[in-house]
Amino acid sequence: MSFHQRLVSETASGRAYLLGAPIIAQCFNGSAQLHMLSLGTAIGPRLFAEVYVIGDKARAGGFATSAWEAELKWQLTEQGEYAADWGLVFEYENERRRDAEEFSVALLVEKEWNRWSGAANLHVINEWGSDVANEIETALALQLRHRYAQAFEPGIEFYAGQDTRGIGPVVQGTVNTGVRKSLHWEAGAIAGLGDGSPDMTWRFLIEFEF
Repeated sequence: MSFHQRLVSETASGRAYLLGAPIIAQCFNGSAQLHMLSLGTAIGPRLFAEVYVIGDKARAGGFATSAWEAELKWQLTEQGEYAADWGLVFEYENERRRDAEEFSVALLVEKEWNRWSGAANLHVINEWGSDVANEIETALALQLRHRYAQAFEPGIEFYAGQDTRGIGPVVQGTVNTGVRKSLHWEAGAIAGLGDGSPDMTWRFLIEFEF
């Protein structure tokens, strides 16, 4: 599970950031773990590119690289220009262990009012390859958070995809570490809704921006 928030401030910053740690994001779905390491940079006033290396680890096995992903984030509106901030994300993923590829487009929207912030991601996903069914799927991610302080913002997230549903609390924050440098962190516990969803998914993220 992933969520694209802070889309405007990231693409407008003109700074690169490194998700800096050997294990950046972990999703524990039953006996499986998913790890993602990425490096990104702004390539224009409204464009942000990022490359991911994705690995997984089962309880009974070792860690191995499973896929790579390229992402382009496009800021459609200036921050605060309209009632909500809008963006698009284009993603391409190629799996290593099977013949499977994926391309997706996500519409991003974020709105702030007083000390609250709400965000929504609507994804359209196309999968193809000899090892997967060639099909088009949709997915939705919603987030509501309270901007209590820069270093501590509690919230709640909801995810809905073709096979899974989940909802749960999240907390995130940003700490300034120097001139135009910051450390952003997130943690969440997403409970599955329905028989087809994992009972619990834990997600963690560390991001260093410079």
